Amino acid sequence: MIENNSFVIYKNQLALVIEVSDKFTVKFQSSPKTSTGKSAIYSTQKIREKDMSLLYPANLITSKKQLTDFSNVESKIQYLIDIAENQDNQNSITEKIKEVYELLISDEDTATQEVSFFDLAELTLGDFLAKDSWLFYNMIKKLPYFKTIDENFIPRSQDEINQILQKENAKENQAKLYEEFIKRLKQKSINQDDFQYMQEIEAYCLGKTDKSKILKDAGFSDKIEKVHKLLIDTGFWHFTKNPHPIRHGLSIQSAREVLPPPPEENRVEVSTISYAIDNEWSTDPDDAIGFDGEFYWVHVADPASTVFPDSKIDIDARHRGTTLYLPEHTARMLNEKSIEDYALGLTEKSKALSFKIKLDENANIIDTEVLKSIVNVKRLTYKQADEIKDCAELKPLFDIAKKYEQRRKSSGAIQIQLPEVDIKITNSDEEKNIVSIYKSEHTESSELVKEFMLMAGEAAARFAFKNQIPFPFISQDEPDIPKEIPEGLAGQYRLRRCMKSRRVGVTPSMHCSLGLAMYSQVTSPLRRYMDLIAHQQLRAFIDNKKLISKDEVLERISCGDAGINAAVKADRESCLHWKLVFLTQNPDWQGKAIAVEKKQKQTVFLIPELAMETILNNDKDYELNEEITVKAGKISIPELSVDFIKIL
Repeated sequence: MIENNSFVIYKNQLALVIEVSDKFTVKFQSSPKTSTGKSAIYSTQKIREKDMSLLYPANLITSKKQLTDFSNVESKIQYLIDIAENQDNQNSITEKIKEVYELLISDEDTATQEVSFFDLAELTLGDFLAKDSWLFYNMIKKLPYFKTIDENFIPRSQDEINQILQKENAKENQAKLYEEFIKRLKQKSINQDDFQYMQEIEAYCLGKTDKSKILKDAGFSDKIEKVHKLLIDTGFWHFTKNPHPIRHGLSIQSAREVLPPPPEENRVEVSTISYAIDNEWSTDPDDAIGFDGEFYWVHVADPASTVFPDSKIDIDARHRGTTLYLPEHTARMLNEKSIEDYALGLTEKSKALSFKIKLDENANIIDTEVLKSIVNVKRLTYKQADEIKDCAELKPLFDIAKKYEQRRKSSGAIQIQLPEVDIKITNSDEEKNIVSIYKSEHTESSELVKEFMLMAGEAAARFAFKNQIPFPFISQDEPDIPKEIPEGLAGQYRLRRCMKSRRVGVTPSMHCSLGLAMYSQVTSPLRRYMDLIAHQQLRAFIDNKKLISKDEVLERISCGDAGINAAVKADRESCLHWKLVFLTQNPDWQGKAIAVEKKQKQTVFLIPELAMETILNNDKDYELNEEITVKAGKISIPELSVDFIKIL
């Protein structure tokens, strides 16, 4: 029975019983006194007897007239704690515990005999006093000589002690190595042995963990940009490393699950040749266009023939949302090895989902069929297509594309032309990640392909609406365009700022900036999940199979859109990252900047050569579209910032 004024152990803390009723009220030190002299904080709590263990009984304190000089509970507790924390006391009692251990272990009768805490204390100290109880308890637990069985103690074997000491030595050695690493980290001078520690900092900087003990121990800020700089300053990261996709939770590896080849099924064979027109570096052509004298055709890769709703591949693609195209790397939504089976024009015959479109003389869509097909596809680069645009096969395509564009413009379509660039990353024996930036070329054939892709999107939307297919429709509200728009680049910049965000849903609505009454995206199912959903629905409809419901389509849109939004942010930040790397690698760079917006004390400039914008303080009253020459000043890759300076 534990009495009032007994010292007890509660949750490995020293406590004193101050009241006994149906429960025990104990007082303990909840916060110790500090080295600066700040007083300790004490707490009281009611607990059950089974939640504590007796350290020193009250009757012995009274009978031996111990601790009589203390006027309150707190001073008694502090007194025992001070004794236990005294290094000389710890050294003294360590020797005594070791002597008792050797005495017990040398006697066969006592070597395996259990000893109570109180008996062991008296055997060690002789007259066991309350003041030494907390010291003894801590040391008997800390030293390796005895193990506990229930609330009793028994001597350990020498082998057990050796194992414990080895672990403690390893722990002490690890602590020493960690301390030495922290010193090197503070000096930003790490070595190859520090890799295990630096991985923790890297994981934090990449957003894989939400805290870092190392940063706290070393006294560094946990602001992501500062941690990024630390990784560069220590040499753990090369200054060109791009962390942004991973920070947005995106995989930088292509999908692993391989698609089976397209199944053998009834398909319409399209006899006329169609053309897959793309960039020279394109490796995954997923659309082709053609004209048979009456109908215009848009053929699209057909992965939905094997990627079924809620399959493992479908769910992975849904969470990715899109293929992630980075200047340095491509992480594909669908497995890279599957491209040859599904891309168009890589084999003599290609299997596709085709949109057979009939247009009137003003390029209005009269009718659309959606067919599973086998097509003959010829691949052309934009440059090659431009060179033969007047040939008999391509001229009808160019002509109808221009009519379709005019029809969209007459319905309010807005075309914004702002500078765009392509970023290329190469490596050499002397340097890694060398950045080159090129102006994006907008050719006639690239505009041709764009118009046919829009045509297919409108045709698919109309087909789905006519046949009541739950479908991912894309819309955009009418922009608020002021009456007066400046000429040149300043006007294009103003127009872009007027645009509203797009919306995706299951109800068709006007896409104002495209000038289309209804629209969907269906031409890139290899790299956009929204397109893949559309294909799954179209194939289910033409095969008379069960359609995904509107609610299910909305759920898939929401999940896919989250991946797309993350990819858009990662792409924007990645491109800015590589542009800053380019400026770092080319410190003598100078370029033209054009004034596109005037503020009260500042002017916004666009830098066409880099497709970047910057804000400069006014040193004069700039006219819109006025040109100046700038160079890069302070560059911070971790902060994705650069201060451009006007060259006078």
